[in-house]
Amino acid sequence: MKVIKTVFSLILLLFLPFFIAHPECACAKNKPKYGGELVLSTVTDPKSFNPIVSKESNVGAIMGLVFEGLTRTNGVTTEVEPNLAQSWEVSEDGKVWTFHLRQDVNWSDGVPFTAADVVFTFNQLIFNLDIETSSRDVFTIEGKIFKVEELDKFTVRFILPVKFAPFLRGMGQEILPKHLLEKVVSKGKFNYHWGLDTKLEDIVGTGPFMLSKYLPAERITLVKNPNYWRKDKQNKRLPYIDKITYLVVQNQDVAVLKFEQGQIDYYGLRGQDYPILKPKEKEGNFKVYNTGPDFGTNFLLFNQNRDKNKKTKKPYVSEYKLNWFTELKFRKAVACAIDKDSIINIVMNGLGSRQDSAMSPSAGFFYNPNVEKYEYSIEKAKVLLKEIGIYDRDQDGIAEDDQGNKIEFNLFTNSENTQRLALANIIKKDLEQLGFKVNFVPLSFNQLTSKLDSTFDWDALILGFTGGIEPHFGNNVWQSSGHLHAWYPKQPKPATSWEAEIDKIFNQAVQELDRDKRKQFYDRWQEIVAQELPLIYTVLPQSIFAVRNKFGNLNPTPYGGAFHNLEEIYIK
Repeated sequence: MKVIKTVFSLILLLFLPFFIAHPECACAKNKPKYGGELVLSTVTDPKSFNPIVSKESNVGAIMGLVFEGLTRTNGVTTEVEPNLAQSWEVSEDGKVWTFHLRQDVNWSDGVPFTAADVVFTFNQLIFNLDIETSSRDVFTIEGKIFKVEELDKFTVRFILPVKFAPFLRGMGQEILPKHLLEKVVSKGKFNYHWGLDTKLEDIVGTGPFMLSKYLPAERITLVKNPNYWRKDKQNKRLPYIDKITYLVVQNQDVAVLKFEQGQIDYYGLRGQDYPILKPKEKEGNFKVYNTGPDFGTNFLLFNQNRDKNKKTKKPYVSEYKLNWFTELKFRKAVACAIDKDSIINIVMNGLGSRQDSAMSPSAGFFYNPNVEKYEYSIEKAKVLLKEIGIYDRDQDGIAEDDQGNKIEFNLFTNSENTQRLALANIIKKDLEQLGFKVNFVPLSFNQLTSKLDSTFDWDALILGFTGGIEPHFGNNVWQSSGHLHAWYPKQPKPATSWEAEIDKIFNQAVQELDRDKRKQFYDRWQEIVAQELPLIYTVLPQSIFAVRNKFGNLNPTPYGGAFHNLEEIYIK
């Protein structure tokens, strides 16, 4: 879900049901040492280096090494830990939080980090209505925002309008430097600041790394932040690794080839890669980890945007297509027509599971398995369509609606994700069995996201959101006014009664401190999504990745992945 960034980076509670590797012994033989490079890959160039306005997961991953929040989530235990804040207190009513900041933190340019940076980030960036950010959706409850104030140089107070159950976890929100950005905001230029033409030395954070070089379509390089505050048990400054390089590759096929050739150190496996790479662990000097179902989601969605383009005054979606896409029986017919078992067997080599709920089973406590499920049945799908007047009237192989419009639409997904391309081709063939004419058009990821959040000129998409263990951090997707409410974003008021109910659920659940009662709210949300199908979920891959055996202190987990403790990892 950022998304998620994590914001629906989008990101287990009661138990860890999957394999967790034990950290390696930091004995004399493998004593942590400085130096070396970690080489990763990304299948698309970033659109921006601005973490506040960006919605792309690859940007979130990279900038998460540059910026930090007041708290962070432990990659092993999933508990919230101090980070830029060393301690905090909360009032008895749970509405006033006081954070005491570390006094030994500097920005990467050497300027001290203070409470003013925290206040600036929330008041002038996140809560600034002139700035397009999904973070505001997460930190707004019933239209009300937090009051954030500086008590002294290293003390910040948050006054909440209501109780906010995931508040501490939400304080992982990245903090940005006031001394560099305040004038940019005052000139109204922040939405376009820190673009790809920025001098990278002007992007400063408090994180373990900082941007060093960007060569479009080739690589993104980060180097260690010499001013990073965190130290190891021997009081030596972290991180150990000197440099991280992201190679920009054309697609996943290129990425796996580069991994086999030893050019990258980590690769997230598709099901088809497992029987190829697993037998090569010893000779390739790497290890394959399977940590269970992925936290993210894969889904098909239709454009239900009822608005008109403000410039052209024309609807984003033609009236007759909108009639199809907003008809529940149409979406249910599509759900029944998707052969999830074939996708798992053909695309994922059996290493996947069907997804029916809005959360992954890996989310743990808040996952609801008891939602409506749509078994594969072309016959049932055709019956549902005929009930709304859609069938092949003239026997030409293409179904028509009751106005004679042929059921034809464009289907997009991102071309760099070869697994998603294969999934889309199967879904295209499934829908053709219903008499639909589906024009499948792969696009670059950046083109796709522009359609999703800017031009809105699309019919159907196959996408995925990153997920996590906290449902509220998907608020930017599920609130009807949310920036990532993809099927009909930023609604002035809920377009349907069920969207209004979801709005109410998220506003109520975030204020409920009793965990079991919160679960009841989120169980209902997942039931509504399964019944109304704004997103038609498909399948979940297994979270499988391969890592070179060159790293010390590596401790892969289902939640944190391979490099959740990156500042502590070293080259053996």
